[in-house]
Amino acid sequence: MEQIQASSAPIAGKLASRTRWGILAMLFIVTTVNYADRATISIAGAAIRKAMGLSPVEMGYIFSAFAWSYVIAQLPGGWLLDRFGSRITYFFSILLWSIFTLFQGAVGFLTGGAAVAALFLLRLVVGAAEAPSFPGNSRIAAAWFPSHERGMAAAIFNSAQYFATVLFAPIMGWLVHTYGWQSAFAFMGVVGIVCAGVWLKVIHGPKEHPNVSESELRYLEEGGALVALDAGRGAAQPKQVETWACVKELLGNRMLLGVYIGQYCITTLTYFFLTWFPVYLVQQRGMTILKAGFVASLPAICGFLGGIIGGWISDRMSTSGCSLSVSRKTPIVIGMLMSMSMIACSYISDNTLVVIVMSLAFFGKGVGALGWAVVSDTSPREAAGLSGGLFNTFGNTAGITTPIVIGYIVQATGSFAGALVFVSANAAMAIVSYLVIVGEIKRVHLVKSLAR
Repeated sequence: MEQIQASSAPIAGKLASRTRWGILAMLFIVTTVNYADRATISIAGAAIRKAMGLSPVEMGYIFSAFAWSYVIAQLPGGWLLDRFGSRITYFFSILLWSIFTLFQGAVGFLTGGAAVAALFLLRLVVGAAEAPSFPGNSRIAAAWFPSHERGMAAAIFNSAQYFATVLFAPIMGWLVHTYGWQSAFAFMGVVGIVCAGVWLKVIHGPKEHPNVSESELRYLEEGGALVALDAGRGAAQPKQVETWACVKELLGNRMLLGVYIGQYCITTLTYFFLTWFPVYLVQQRGMTILKAGFVASLPAICGFLGGIIGGWISDRMSTSGCSLSVSRKTPIVIGMLMSMSMIACSYISDNTLVVIVMSLAFFGKGVGALGWAVVSDTSPREAAGLSGGLFNTFGNTAGITTPIVIGYIVQATGSFAGALVFVSANAAMAIVSYLVIVGEIKRVHLVKSLAR
């Protein structure tokens, strides 16, 4: 377990700058836009399905298109982050995914199979462009935050996925209702392009940032932050790794494998809410697209609050003397138990009560979404981007399986009851993974894969 040096406590009260929180704010904003882009297809989903005459299974494949390329591009994305640094790699990621999101609005000018194919292909390229985003978040958090603040930092940028729905679902729902589904893609594309420009102005490494003070930099170093991760040529650089040997070594680590499996299960919940949940509200609960856009934001608010609370609890437990393993695992287990409450929605007829239960489930999902904090705690310094990419590969494989499996369940049964059981079973498996497989959470030190 990483230890916080005693000398870091006095420094904390004398910091001449708190630049790291401005960096975190930028990560939060970018991740909000990131997830809003992903969710655009779900908000517009009912209108797209009606306009193109798609079946639930066909819609499931379109929902999953993003995740196919997103997963495939994770390891290349992690390599790019380690090779070229977080700032530049992430900038091009934001710019490209925003341009391709903008292009999705033009699919409406096509008809029939050409429109479906174009939409599927554009979702594929958006997924590939977004691949470096979360490994980049984890990498920047590892560089800018000491270990005892990292749980909150990861929880804040991760909670942006919920805030994206809170902020943008009502806006996109109104756009789809008023101007047609194409308008939501055009709007999000423009927002992302602007965000890419701001990113270059704000983001720098700790040793290069013009506003960081010596006391803050010392505080970060003494607290275990990897401040030289993206440092310039004059600084000591991490050793290079042999990519595939490193992947094999990471996969051979039982703790990391358990974390990867747990992330797959937790991300299944994420993709249910990102893809099928608004369709569930329209199709199963009889809401209008406009109302579904607003209603979908209510569980998202709870997820956002749960994410902040989960990170706070984890860091509070850590500073109170609990081991890193206990402080990370406890919120994850409690959160997943709460998420399993969504099964009850199959037996509830009142829509208001359904929204309350879904809000509780989403709150629990937020509390338990500490995977990226665990990645920041455990990734080898020499391969932080690659480790994050591998973690995200496992997690976002759920983005492929979840929409498709739910599509088949809904088409076969005509109901979402089986889908809710499927999602809840994944929450239960996440608990098993962290309690049985993971063991002690600690930083991995590479042995076999360092390049000579």
